[in-house]
Amino acid sequence: MGRAPGDIQPSRTTAELFRQDIREWIRTHAPAGLTGPPPRPAEAVIEEAAAVWERSLLDARLICADWPPEYGGSGLSLQESLVFEEECARAGAPRIRRGAGERIVGPTILAHGTEEQKSRLLPGIVSGEHTYCLAYSEPEHGSDLASVGTRGTVTGDEIVITGRKAWVDGAERADRALVLCRTGPDVSGHRGLSCVVVRLDSGNGVVRRVVRQADGTADCRELSFDRSRAPLRDVVGEVNGGWRAVMTGLAHERAGRAAGRHLGFEAEFWDLVREADKTGRSRDPVIRDRLAWAYTRITLLRLLERRAAARTGAGAVPGADAAVTHLLSAEYHRRFGEIALDIMGAPALVRPDGDGYATDRWQEALLTGRAGTIRSGTSEVLRDVIAERLLGLPKEPGAARRRPS
Repeated sequence: MGRAPGDIQPSRTTAELFRQDIREWIRTHAPAGLTGPPPRPAEAVIEEAAAVWERSLLDARLICADWPPEYGGSGLSLQESLVFEEECARAGAPRIRRGAGERIVGPTILAHGTEEQKSRLLPGIVSGEHTYCLAYSEPEHGSDLASVGTRGTVTGDEIVITGRKAWVDGAERADRALVLCRTGPDVSGHRGLSCVVVRLDSGNGVVRRVVRQADGTADCRELSFDRSRAPLRDVVGEVNGGWRAVMTGLAHERAGRAAGRHLGFEAEFWDLVREADKTGRSRDPVIRDRLAWAYTRITLLRLLERRAAARTGAGAVPGADAAVTHLLSAEYHRRFGEIALDIMGAPALVRPDGDGYATDRWQEALLTGRAGTIRSGTSEVLRDVIAERLLGLPKEPGAARRRPS
């Protein structure tokens, strides 16, 4: 029996010692219904095992594990958090996450929120009591966040919000949103913006409209706010001073979307290799070359993730370098979908039977890969960020008119 992670002192252990410790803990705590060999157990057994696993992770403070202990985490370094992710993947146990609340909203509150906000809002994210989404982009402005038109009017001790937000990922299950709105109507650009936590219910003047994506899924929503209210105490950062919170959120969003992505990419890669073996396509030199390209990119992504974790452990915060990892991740998966359909051949042109717009996993990889090069900043915007903030190149003429962040 290994030590419970609550007994681990992350700051006093190396990553490899932590790996041994957490591997043993996963082995003794992960339910067999989640990690056992095929055949796969019944769905009811899986649901029961997942609930037990989530309870174990909560008790050990291994959900939002890199958050400070006083707010529900374990204070793991990002290196240790990445090790935990790798060991969960190795054991076949799911890493339970809290979506945008864990990746974006929580880190933004930790960086810019008051102590009262941290104590009140963060534990609800860890426990899963509250689910968040990020309401930044708008139909008319897309990625140009400095031009948002959603209004936030300060009235007494409240902010009254009116406007529309588009392409809000996870809004179908969220009960709260971090909303970017303009509270200084007489100030242009990034000045006069505020970030505020808003309840998402019809009684608060919020309407959700389904936005169906290219692969047939409907994970995004358009949100309409009609005099929706939020207390002033839920403004993250100062009123009219939300741009720094926006920058923090975007950096964590890009870093968070890429963190641990190589694990899913690698599992997906080997599944495709097995498909290529079945059809004999793996003997084609061109296909072998493309698969080698894909695995090289996965390796580069893994190394970038580890470097980012090491830098953060040394005191750095996610910045422009997160754009490199996110760009590589998004561009890789877009290309991987094309490789997958090329390997599958003519059958990939036919959608499977099913309700709605059914797709198989390789068709879904192709379609979602394109969405990945748009969300959290388009590939073109990310290249501008890398060129100007990391390489020190001059701004492209006219870029200021389209720059989101």
